[in-house]
Amino acid sequence: MAHDHSHQHTHGSNKKALAISLIIITVYMVVEAAGGFLTNSLALISDAGHILGIGLLAFTLGEKTANFSKTYGYKRLEILAAVFNGGTLLFISIYIFFEAYRRFSEPPEVASTGMLIIAIIGLLVNILVAWILMRGNTEENLNLKAAFIHVIGDLLGSVGAVAAALCIMFFGWSWADPLASILVALLVLISGWRITLDAVHILMEGTPQNIQMEAIIQIFEQTDQIEKVHDLHVWSITSGQNALSCHAVVNGDLTISETQEILQQIEHQLNHEGIGHVTIQLESLSTPHEDALLCLIETPHKHQHQ
Repeated sequence: MAHDHSHQHTHGSNKKALAISLIIITVYMVVEAAGGFLTNSLALISDAGHILGIGLLAFTLGEKTANFSKTYGYKRLEILAAVFNGGTLLFISIYIFFEAYRRFSEPPEVASTGMLIIAIIGLLVNILVAWILMRGNTEENLNLKAAFIHVIGDLLGSVGAVAAALCIMFFGWSWADPLASILVALLVLISGWRITLDAVHILMEGTPQNIQMEAIIQIFEQTDQIEKVHDLHVWSITSGQNALSCHAVVNGDLTISETQEILQQIEHQLNHEGIGHVTIQLESLSTPHEDALLCLIETPHKHQHQ
């Protein structure tokens, strides 16, 4: 129960951090995008791409309670939002590459003074938003992590825009604007790719990155009266909510109280390993079952041919 309360508190703080960031970013995004078009600066336009609203929507919908149709609730919406954010980052980076290439060939005139002012304001805004998001749980929550990495990319983009504006003002280097945009696009491309891979890993029921399977297996092996474990699965329901299911073979007939004691002991240790949702089926040595540690799921078609 304490673990659930901690998760709810973390979830609430993450949502609050994302909401505050969204308000600040939305207001400034309009200003920066308009400024980018008015000053003809690609660096400012590329720095104005924010999609934190999708993340906030996912947090809100993810709070809906579980029902017979969605027995895990709507927590996976946070992961789907991360996929969308990551994919959008990839799309934005590709667009910036093409536009920068065109501007290298035909450098447009850029209003460097206005560009510098807007870029400095953008730098300060991104620093503020990054600080707000850092106060949330960016390590465990993939949705918040996607937003944080996006803002860090925008922060670096603001630095590049400031440098480009200064180069144009003092040296007349018109190519500095598309060059800064390409550097931002590279950062956005890398970030978007990593976020997308992490989100797809969760959707594929992959083992959470913060879970050491060897340590999990050792917990069962070191538990008295447990001979072996098989059909072991560890996955994430959503960021920060890990689950486990398995079959554990015991070496004797156990009373109900003994069974409960073993289960509570294992659940307690697994909770310390970052797994809060545990389902364990206890079996006796006489129970026939496949001994594979990981469950090998066969299709009906394959089974018929055997």
